[in-house]
Parts: sequence; structure tokens; C-alpha cells
Amino acid sequence: MLNSLAYTLVITGAPWTSQAPQTALMFATAALSAGHRIDRVFLYGDGVHLASSLSTPPSDETHWPQQWCLFLKQHGIPATACIASALRRGLVDETEQARYELPAENLRAPFEIAGLGEWVEGSQAADRTLYFHGGS
Repeated sequence: MLNSLAYTLVITGAPWTSQAPQTALMFATAALSAGHRIDRVFLYGDGVHLASSLSTPPSDETHWPQQWCLFLKQHGIPATACIASALRRGLVDETEQARYELPAENLRAPFEIAGLGEWVEGSQAADRTLYFHGGS
């Protein structure tokens, strides 16, 4: 039997424009089933769209942000959206809403917004860091 590994997952592709979130979720599910751990999920670049509470797919498509949130909550896995990527793409939490005097916040729980330091910490603590990139 293999030793248990701890993974940090980095998702850079947006739902509905790449397979990155779907592939990452399939990997994470399989890894947990095999006895491994997912220590953190970090969203970067267009991957932060996965944390938007305003994204809604057509009714006949899988709601990837919702699927990810259910998975994260069920397994108690922390998930972070890069603050620079999030702000550039119109994704803000209550703190950033107040800081920039915006009319609303739109970060889907359990995601949090933080800097690249979270990614560094997660990568240092994990046995492996896996990247799930968007197209092109």
C-alpha cells in the first residue's frame, strides 16, 4: 500500500471555459478515496471565477462552483482565491468591498481571499503541489 500524501491543488482555469476545475475535483475525490489528503485549494488567474457567487450555468449543465463548495465543506478543506487575481476579475469579499467602497461582495463560501503567501505555505506543507491550468 502506498504512503498517504498531502496535496495542494492550484486551479488556474475558469469553470465553463476550461476543464481545470472539473479535472481538479475528479483528482481530489480520487485522492481522498485512496487515503490521501488535500491540504488546500488555491485559485489563481481565471481560476478565481470558481469562487464567484454570481456564476450560474444553464440548468442542464453542472454547477462547478457549487460542486466545489460542497466538496470543500464536506471534507473541511480550506480554499483560497488569490487577492490580485480576484480583484482584477471583480471578485470581492466583505473586507475588499468595504476597502474599495463597492456596492456588494460576491465571494462564495467557503472560499477566502488571500495573498500568494497562502499558496507558498500550502506548497511548503504539502508533499505535492498540482496545477490544473486553463486552456491554450
